[in-house]
Amino acid sequence: MWMKRTATCGELRADRVGEEVILNGWVNRRRDHGGLIFIDLRDRYGITQVVFSPKRSPEAHAAGQELRAEYVIAVKGAVAERPPGTENSELATGAVEVQAARLELLAKSETPPFYINEEVDVDETLRLKYRYLDLRRARQRENIILRHDLVTLIRDYMNERDFLEIETPILVKSTPEGSRDFIVPSRVHKGSFYALPQSPQQMKQILMIAGFDRYYQIARCFRDEDPRADRSLEHTQLDVEMAFVEESDVMQTIEGLQYRIVEELSGKRIKEKPFPKITLRDALAYYGKDNPDLRFDMKLKDLSDAVRGGGFRVFDRVLDQGGVVKALPLPGCAHYSRGQIDDLAETLKRFGAKGQISVSRIGAEHRSPVKSALGDRLFRTVISELELGDGDLAIIVADMAEVANASLGVLREIMGDRLGLRDKSEMAFAWVVGFPVLEPVEGEDKFTFSHNPFCGVVDGDESLLDTSPLSARSKQYDLVCNGVELGGGSVRIHDAQLQRKIFRLLGYTDRQIEDQFGGMLRAFDFGAPPHGGIAMGIDRVAMLLRDTDNLREIVAFPKTQEGVDLAQRAPSAVTAEQLDELGLILDEEPEPISYAD
Repeated sequence: MWMKRTATCGELRADRVGEEVILNGWVNRRRDHGGLIFIDLRDRYGITQVVFSPKRSPEAHAAGQELRAEYVIAVKGAVAERPPGTENSELATGAVEVQAARLELLAKSETPPFYINEEVDVDETLRLKYRYLDLRRARQRENIILRHDLVTLIRDYMNERDFLEIETPILVKSTPEGSRDFIVPSRVHKGSFYALPQSPQQMKQILMIAGFDRYYQIARCFRDEDPRADRSLEHTQLDVEMAFVEESDVMQTIEGLQYRIVEELSGKRIKEKPFPKITLRDALAYYGKDNPDLRFDMKLKDLSDAVRGGGFRVFDRVLDQGGVVKALPLPGCAHYSRGQIDDLAETLKRFGAKGQISVSRIGAEHRSPVKSALGDRLFRTVISELELGDGDLAIIVADMAEVANASLGVLREIMGDRLGLRDKSEMAFAWVVGFPVLEPVEGEDKFTFSHNPFCGVVDGDESLLDTSPLSARSKQYDLVCNGVELGGGSVRIHDAQLQRKIFRLLGYTDRQIEDQFGGMLRAFDFGAPPHGGIAMGIDRVAMLLRDTDNLREIVAFPKTQEGVDLAQRAPSAVTAEQLDELGLILDEEPEPISYAD
């Protein structure tokens, strides 16, 4: 029987001096100092220095000479104070060491493909291929521990407020809810398919009808969409639903949770309490996006009305086509060279803007490469609207509103970083409200839903669904923080007749409505209470707490940008026998997948 640990590598302090302990762990670092061998032994709790002396234990010392990084060992010895001047203030255990009397080798290790005991940059593909090694690194270990602490806190908070944690199915019916479903073939019912849930939307609404008026779940959700840095094929969300509530009830519950998360799990501060509310229109107009970073107050300015009919052909042409003229003032950037301004223009072009105009102020003088083309009168109008301070620069874009807002919104955040305006110690939350119920489908004479088809309609706007459907406002609310959408929810439709009207406006036939949503609509006929809720991305909350913009950093076993699990080599082909059991035939051979071999 191997020596089982009696202490972890993170718990020993000066009050344990003289105690005999057994430690188990991985060799983090080995140093040979003229006869004495020092091992930094690591487990998930910390690091303890172990000393092998030929005088104290020749046998253990001899065995210690064979140790290498990442060997798994058991060590028995006495806790001792480190000699004066050798303490390590960077370690919680840095005042003590263990004087080895016995060593047992539990497992050898090959040389790792990257350093585990140093925080150096490693190619992400290599890290994901050897994820089990990557997770041994200090930062990744801390990320996973934080995620555990976050989920524990959430459960405690929700339980204290009389919410019930209820699991909903993973195999569900495929319904149109925004993204592509992952579908799962049924072996028993050949030709029929389950779907993996994009969200437990219908289930949580049915739970409200069932009388469980406060529900939550740490829910796994799946969406077959192109991954990106803050999105993955699968994610974890806090799913919440409450009966007999209005929007403010849900918001207050989630705000209180965020206060507790930030205060207990980070050293950050919340910029404003209670969270401010901003309309979708203002978010797009002032910040260029529906999830603005409000840590800094650099707003876009709309010059459209001021410059309309001013005689500058570029402005007039765009405005006649229904576009806008928008500007982004940049404090302290008047010294930018032509090359630096061209770089800003390239950023704008990547997001659709066809060109830009710059205006700067140095002292009392305003300058612009197009000053003469604008003419004195229009130029004076522009500088009056911009209200630039001494040393400021403004970038102006004339384009359709979607392009102008999006491109300047991206530039705003880039410059926020460059100018040091995005304070990492601050969390700037806000609720974004004022979403439409429906949106037009570009290039088609039809509607789609703004968020999902279950969002309630603002009181008094229901009649607009008959006369001006795009004007009807929803009871949707999004929670944003530091430029990231953390979650979204709404007070739901709880009337079957209104829900059917929304489905019909979306283009569903009565047969499609019954096939896709009949179960929930029938439940409405048995007394559905007013209810609302929210889904909040746990992955994204952890991202903000850990100051990373990459979701893969805080997920234990993430997939690559292409949706491949390099460690498990998934997805992969299945056997002909498996396909036959499911009644499936492949029309073509599976495409080869690179697993970074």
